Order: sequence, then C-alpha cells, then structure tokens
Amino acid sequence: QVRLVESGGGLVQPGGSLRLSCAASGSIFRINTMDWYRQAPGKQRDLVATITTRGSTTYTDSVKGRFTISRDNTKNTVYLQMNSLKPEDTAVYYCGADLVHYGYAWGQGTQVTVSS
Repeated sequence: QVRLVESGGGLVQPGGSLRLSCAASGSIFRINTMDWYRQAPGKQRDLVATITTRGSTTYTDSVKGRFTISRDNTKNTVYLQMNSLKPEDTAVYYCGADLVHYGYAWGQGTQVTVSS
C-alpha cells in the first residue's frame, strides 16, 4: 500500500506565502510524476502543477510566476511553494503521484484559505 500525507495548509492573508508538502510512504518502487491539484468550493478539481522524475515542471496559467513545485526523490516528497496568494487561490489542495507498478495515489487534501 502507498500513502500520501499532506501538510502545510492554513489561513494566510492576500499577498502572503505558504508551502505545502506531501510525503509518500509504503510499497514504493519508483515514482514518475507528482502533481498538485486544487478544488475550490462549488468547482471541479483542477490540476495546478506537475513535476517529472527529473524535475521538469508544468503549471496552470493562473499560478505561473507565483507557485513553484519541487520534489526530493530521496524523501519521496513533493512541495508546492505558493507566493503572492490571492483569495481565488482558496481551495482544498491535493497531491497525487503516478507510481510505477502501482497506479495513481492521492493525498487526503489540505485546506488553503486566503483572506484578510
């Protein structure tokens, strides 16, 4: 079994910063891409950022220049550094991972609220 545990969510003021982390544990052979998704109230779950095994990154347009995804392969951990946060960034953020010989795994989600 593979488990993804997220942390780092919370309440932050507009313009502030937050860093999310997600650590994978269990029966892991190798992790391909690792992703961050988010789901705002009343909206669908959208892909925010993706990072490959070698560190190539992709971002949705609304977060480009503000968010940075990174990973530490020795720790099976993915991070999302969020800067210049806006109220519209408020959502539950989920990490996901494409694992070799396993499939796709999801974290439980962590709440990010951007408000004065």
